[in-house]
Amino acid sequence: MAALTALATDSAGAAESAAPVATDAHPAPVVVELFTSQGCSSCRPADAYFGELAKRPDVIALGFHVDYWNYIGWDDPFAKSWATARQRGYQDSLKTRFVYTPQIVVDGAAEVVGSDDEKCDALIDAAKAKATSGPTLALHWRADGALAVDVGSGESPAGQPATLWLVGFDSTHTTQVLRGENEGRTITDVHPVRSYSQLGKWAGWSAEIIVPAAKVKTLGDGGIAVLLQEHGTGPILTAAEIAQR
Repeated sequence: MAALTALATDSAGAAESAAPVATDAHPAPVVVELFTSQGCSSCRPADAYFGELAKRPDVIALGFHVDYWNYIGWDDPFAKSWATARQRGYQDSLKTRFVYTPQIVVDGAAEVVGSDDEKCDALIDAAKAKATSGPTLALHWRADGALAVDVGSGESPAGQPATLWLVGFDSTHTTQVLRGENEGRTITDVHPVRSYSQLGKWAGWSAEIIVPAAKVKTLGDGGIAVLLQEHGTGPILTAAEIAQR
């Protein structure tokens, strides 16, 4: 049976009948995470660039709003402590000296200043060209409104289980900022992440994980992404997203 802990599971197929391991050059979309804040004046160009990335079919764009800018005087309504914790995880895995905004992380493997669109485009292109041995990952809706997450078999990296993250995001929000560095400005946030939780661990076996309909409704009004990632905040092995119903 699948060595996978999850919210809820259906019976998983045996390894010999599992979906084959993907071997094409980056068959999955590239995951682009923007760490940003409405309290950061230098984030606005990065927010605009990120909004363009969110339109691309080859990119999963996730806007994580950190909470360490709130002390300036404006509480970002999308800021979460777990967004800051995820960024600090990247600080450790990518060996950066500090956390900052705006920061973009590409496929969990490289980071860049979020407003440096040329360098970020190059990182995305490099990620797309890189061959991957990650398993197949597919999302589909069930008739009862639940979300099915199908993970194929493969080799667990470094002999350790990888983490499956469930990420829900809204489509777009426009906010009138009343205080702080962006006082008086109107900010549009694309794909702000509203929910972030561990879906399970993957150790190489195929499995189907079911996210109940009641939970799906709480994840965000835009879409849902599932990321399979080494060591929690290491390189992303594969990812998939689906529009919210």
